[in-house]
Amino acid sequence: MSPAFLTAPTPRRTVLRGFGAGAAALAGAGVLGACSSRETQEEAKAGGAGFTVTDQRGKKIRFDGPVERIATAIIPSPSMIAAVDGSHARIVGINESTLQANREGIFGTLFPESKKTATVAGADFLPNVETVVDLDPDVVIQWGDLGEEVIAPLENAGFKVIGLTYGTQEEMETWIGVFGTLLGKEERGRGLVDWMHEEAAAVRGLVASQDREDPVPVLYLRTAADGWTSADKTQYVNHWTELAGGVNVARDEATATPQVSVEQMLAWDPGVVLLSGFDPATPAAFYADKRLAGLRAVRERRVYKIPLGGYRWDPPCCESPLMWWWTAQILHPALASRVGLRAKLAETFQNLYGHRLTRAETDGILHLDLNAGSSGYDGFRA
Repeated sequence: MSPAFLTAPTPRRTVLRGFGAGAAALAGAGVLGACSSRETQEEAKAGGAGFTVTDQRGKKIRFDGPVERIATAIIPSPSMIAAVDGSHARIVGINESTLQANREGIFGTLFPESKKTATVAGADFLPNVETVVDLDPDVVIQWGDLGEEVIAPLENAGFKVIGLTYGTQEEMETWIGVFGTLLGKEERGRGLVDWMHEEAAAVRGLVASQDREDPVPVLYLRTAADGWTSADKTQYVNHWTELAGGVNVARDEATATPQVSVEQMLAWDPGVVLLSGFDPATPAAFYADKRLAGLRAVRERRVYKIPLGGYRWDPPCCESPLMWWWTAQILHPALASRVGLRAKLAETFQNLYGHRLTRAETDGILHLDLNAGSSGYDGFRA
């Protein structure tokens, strides 16, 4: 880390630049996650005279003043909005899945009000327009590529709708820029993106330092009603797998979220299996499935539950750099005890949310209990 992590608090503009360079001091990083009310008001004035946002449908949405009430049907967006804003105060409506994550993970500790936020959509993302009307948001965040049925009801009711698309690092960075504009915190948004670029470069450098000729074969699994699904090369899973020095064994499947049978798992024979944070599947249950006893990842005890931080780490979010580091250390076990992921967690949560993690909170995020029986995971205790 940069020596600037050890410096005294600096003026807000300097801290924001330092965050982009991975250089916010723990002592002063709370400035990033929890601005004073005066600073928040001053930044919000950036949109006071009116501004325009171009969403990922290419549609321009005009706002006449600051945005104070946001409803979002998109599952990962509330944690990203909170990271950009340093607050949950402007979020009035969320997806049911987000509410579940808020109640199960640490986000509800960071922002207790998030555990009681009204829900405006479920797994199908179809908006509950009646609820949205009651909430009276200044804007609704919705998927821009799921068809008119998820957007038209909102626009027909008179709401401004920002349509977003998902899947790549570049698209996530666009989200951060959109949220920075909406919240009047463009500089903060740019700092977050710069920080991500530097963290990606650092992870690539770390992986390149390992003496390994071939990438580690990795299988990402998410439970489905009739078994398992995975993710192909169009999904964000592929991004962080390759960044961390792995190869996604499902990358060339014909569909974005292919069904995966036991027979297919055995044919792929991955060296590492990563279980999604979206469902209750655990390594212990995976090891206990006799059908999978011949799988290399089972024989070598290399099945892991993906962490749940301010949001689930599988999809793109502001904590994605932590997922990159975690995955790199899973794929290269010798790194787990040498690269301080716990310290990175502490720094990142202070920077993003203005929260100083306890040891127990860090243990919970990393699922030390669920992953206790998996090879090398004790390295994350230090």
